[in-house]
Amino acid sequence: MSRPAPTLVAPGVHRLGDHAVNFYLIEDRDGLILIDAGLPAQLEQLRGLLAGLGRSVTDVRAVLLTHGHLDHTGLAHSLQEAGADIWIHDRDAGILRDGPRSVSRYAKPERSMLLYLLRRPSALALPLQLARGGAFTAPAVQGARVFDADRVLEDVPGSPQAVVLPGHTPGSAAYLFADRGLLFTGDALVTADAFSSRTGPSIVSRCFTHDSRAALAALDRLDELKADLLLPGHGEPFADGVRTATQQARHLGAR
Repeated sequence: MSRPAPTLVAPGVHRLGDHAVNFYLIEDRDGLILIDAGLPAQLEQLRGLLAGLGRSVTDVRAVLLTHGHLDHTGLAHSLQEAGADIWIHDRDAGILRDGPRSVSRYAKPERSMLLYLLRRPSALALPLQLARGGAFTAPAVQGARVFDADRVLEDVPGSPQAVVLPGHTPGSAAYLFADRGLLFTGDALVTADAFSSRTGPSIVSRCFTHDSRAALAALDRLDELKADLLLPGHGEPFADGVRTATQQARHLGAR
């Protein structure tokens, strides 16, 4: 499968990644920000985008991780070495410190992946793709900056608000750029799920979700936020409103 080129999804906001996972580059007058960090193999994709903007990885000031899963943290070590601050909720910070193979120690999923693969064998393409992209062997990250509650990240260009949404992992979070009308939901709310073949707003399948009841409850917190565009960790951007997205996700429920 061909690797898609980065796309401009909002003024100064570029979507990177591939058909399985998204991460985003934000241009701000005070510096560049990444939301999530993709896979190690996607470093050249990021470098290519930055070169086209006349920038380099050393211009990335902050990486805001929505959670600690390995398909969202792969470039964190490289970007930290280049000078970026890495931000993550405290309850997922242990995954970064101990490396990607420690995920089940901190965020064990509710169900076995095998149950889903028996129903939909084609979903095996996702873990194979992650393996080819270096997700399971990415270096651990020490010294990340952490938060343990909702807060405005004043040290980050654009001063986004970190919004805590436990469920998918204990330390899942979204990032709201209120002045831009942008809400980056990570995997707390996605618009595609490879293991259930669902498209449209939903929470992630229980084989990748730590606590689906908490994940559904976290949608109530999203309802309190105002944004014109939701940018998820998986799937297409969603522009029909936060409450429309959360209502659809509740209707689908946990799978």
